[in-house]
Amino acid sequence: MNISKYGVFSTLLALGALALSLSALPGSAQAADQKYKIYLSMSYIGNDWQSEAKNMVTAMAKYYSDKVDLHIQVAGTNAQKQIQQINGMVQAGADAIVVYPISPNALNAVVRNACHRGVVVMAYDSVITEPCAHNVTIDQHEAGAKTAQWLADTLNHKGNIVMVTGVPGTSVDKARTEAAMKVFKKYPDLHVIAKPNGMWSQAVARKVLSQVVATHGWKNIDGLWMQVGCYTATSMQIQAGIADDKLRPCAGESSNGHRVQMLDPGAVKGVSDTYRPAGLKSISYGSPIYSGALALKLALAKLDGQKKELPHHIKLPLPLVTSDQIKLCQTGSYKELAAGCNVFDPSRVPPGWFSDIYSERTPEVGFQAALNAKPEPHP
Repeated sequence: MNISKYGVFSTLLALGALALSLSALPGSAQAADQKYKIYLSMSYIGNDWQSEAKNMVTAMAKYYSDKVDLHIQVAGTNAQKQIQQINGMVQAGADAIVVYPISPNALNAVVRNACHRGVVVMAYDSVITEPCAHNVTIDQHEAGAKTAQWLADTLNHKGNIVMVTGVPGTSVDKARTEAAMKVFKKYPDLHVIAKPNGMWSQAVARKVLSQVVATHGWKNIDGLWMQVGCYTATSMQIQAGIADDKLRPCAGESSNGHRVQMLDPGAVKGVSDTYRPAGLKSISYGSPIYSGALALKLALAKLDGQKKELPHHIKLPLPLVTSDQIKLCQTGSYKELAAGCNVFDPSRVPPGWFSDIYSERTPEVGFQAALNAKPEPHP
């Protein structure tokens, strides 16, 4: 066969173009000795939980900075905007997308398209129902049911309850609220007298609870079930002059302020009147802050070929702490967290800061990751 020098040159050009096009495909970044392009798609961010989760994802990306090029976009509560942003991420060559979905169903089509393009899609805390997506989350029904049952039992199955729910439209809020209501409806002498939406925010919880108290008064409220806001509800009672032993039982979130109030009086010195140990009778559950960081780590493992198959649902253990299980962290070191401490000195973090940051699956991120987006030192 006689191939001219021009034919050889054209063939080489074609092969070079093919190599370049292959290197641009999602998941091939490491083959070209480049970093993976990973996007964090956030929805609602107006609360402490989302800020901490973002910090931990960022810290995880920094720990693997030799492999990860992280980009962050925020859609707010607009599902259509999140769809548009995810589509843009795919077009920009995303290798993986870590997402807090505003809706369990609305993103299905754009996620399906991303998967078909070879993009790894990992949802954290809230879920995506599209089968090709992977969800890293606790059992939100379990969270709602167990905390509601604790409150019902603590009140001897009678009395008036105020419920403060979360961000509407999310699978998290829907599952928790439905599960809690199912428990309360078992007891005819338990009455839900108000169910305002708190948006998972201490500030919003104060606003809506103030309106409830203005209508009913504390004397007509026997207990509280709050997705976020036990710290705020207890602070409001302290400010109203209610004695520590008369504080209403509260089933709620793992904010540090809430857990400090669960400590025995005097356990921590030199703190404000409301951000102090009060012996609060309570149960504190966590939707773990590390879930987004773990989602990124799993996405990276799949891109690297270490996790060829991941399940659709990756269930995390539900952190549940009652007042007799509270343990103060002195330094916040990873070793101390691994030993079981679950609340931080109030001089170190604000009251709305969430405490459930530890997992043995994410040794790369700890206290400084949640607080300042700094990873743990490399071993």
